[in-house]
Amino acid sequence: MLRILPRAAAFASLFALLAAPALAAPAHPRDKEIKDPDTRAWWHATEALAGDDMEGRDVASPAYARAAQLVADRFKAAGLRPAGENGTYFQDIPLHEAEVAKAGTSFTLIRDDVTEVPLGFLTQITIRAADDLPGMVQAPLAFRGYCAEDAMIEVRGKVVVCFNTKRHGQTTSAGRIKAAQAAGALGIVQVDDPGFTIEPPRWPAAYARTITFADAKPAGRTLPAMTLSADAFASLLEGSGQDPARILADGGATRPLPSFEIPGRLRAVLSLAQRDYTSRNVLAILPGTDPRLAAEHLVVAAHLDGYGYGEPVGGDALYNGALDDAAYVALLERLAERRKGKGYRRSVLFAAFTGEEKGLLGSSWFVRHPTVPIDSLAADINLDQLRPLFPLKILTALAVDDSTLGDAARQVAQAMDIEIRPDRETERGLLQRADHWPFMGVGVPAIGFIFGYDPGTDAEARYREWYQVRYHRPQDDLTQPMDFDAATKFNSFFYSLVETVANADQRPSWKPASPYAPKP
Repeated sequence: MLRILPRAAAFASLFALLAAPALAAPAHPRDKEIKDPDTRAWWHATEALAGDDMEGRDVASPAYARAAQLVADRFKAAGLRPAGENGTYFQDIPLHEAEVAKAGTSFTLIRDDVTEVPLGFLTQITIRAADDLPGMVQAPLAFRGYCAEDAMIEVRGKVVVCFNTKRHGQTTSAGRIKAAQAAGALGIVQVDDPGFTIEPPRWPAAYARTITFADAKPAGRTLPAMTLSADAFASLLEGSGQDPARILADGGATRPLPSFEIPGRLRAVLSLAQRDYTSRNVLAILPGTDPRLAAEHLVVAAHLDGYGYGEPVGGDALYNGALDDAAYVALLERLAERRKGKGYRRSVLFAAFTGEEKGLLGSSWFVRHPTVPIDSLAADINLDQLRPLFPLKILTALAVDDSTLGDAARQVAQAMDIEIRPDRETERGLLQRADHWPFMGVGVPAIGFIFGYDPGTDAEARYREWYQVRYHRPQDDLTQPMDFDAATKFNSFFYSLVETVANADQRPSWKPASPYAPKP
């Protein structure tokens, strides 16, 4: 039906139509913040990988497959050659997933007076998923301090509760689980250390999923291993006569902790699911130009996967993973585009790895199933753990004193007025938590970088805030605070370091004193 509008209404409608494009959100809303054209192009590439349409690039998801294809297409357009399997840009990895699904899962404290107190799954308590977890665990509770082997007395048939310290010289999480299992416990609950402020505990957990290689052999019966928030610890200890705040403070200060029985039981009802799938590494090569060095490969890497959808935080359930690590896959793309097919003396292998967030899966698979000869891998420069939130004056360099890669980094940094420092917070274990670690395990010199700061500075405050609010959370998105000048400076550092290492007469080598150097 044709409806005739009054003249004023008709003009208003026409004006709305004409004005609509101007009112639409700009395609690149942060361009005005970015002075440098190369940095602007880098951020555009980041937007393409970390936008909501990429759904957080969870391992093996359709969105991850789209992201992998986008990266491969950009590598190809930049003149890189395929370095995957069967003449493609991809390396497929068979994976197996175990999940404790939220629907149907519950955790309940049952007091001696039969009072039931629910614990929030993923918000107060979570559990490591495994294929052989029982459908239900119900047992008395016993607190055993740091849960060293000699503290595991009379825990058979119980769920043992431990202080989850990460301090040097204390029992590790793996050690606590091993000791609990050896003593006959039915499960273990590890309570967060709120005093570990260099990387504080974060809740909620996105989900409870464990991903392994499909051909991984079970290591034996899995002990149900749970993690409890410090806030929920008080509920756990109610009626015990113990002061939860004092225990948490003493644990954070590594003071002695008591052992005692906790009144009541823990009941965990678990909804278990399994599935198999494949996910892909994206691999490409910029061939070298020097006949003597072209057979060697400098690896430049970042991880493409993120968390995808998970438990909502502030009403947002999409974990975009913008700085972790879409921005640095985008930096690999920019490096390739800047070179336009023009090689360095050595070949450069570009790697966008999958499954980093689930246990360094893509990089571990690659070093076990390399698509180039393993002895041709001259070094690995890994891009992860980078947060351009404040002016770049200091870079922490992981494994900086273990190989001559550190010397090259210092040489490049000095010319840019950047101080290179070794890791001053080794209790966080950052060296073992990113994709350079599997390369080091097979004897390849590797290095990674973190934006550094001095204690008590604004830079430290911004860094800590990021880990508290955004790390592995939906708030790591394209709208977060950024220092784009710092990003420009780091990107330039990276370009120069790649050129220095790829064109050097000698390939990087291990320092004799390094504990990671291959044994003769």
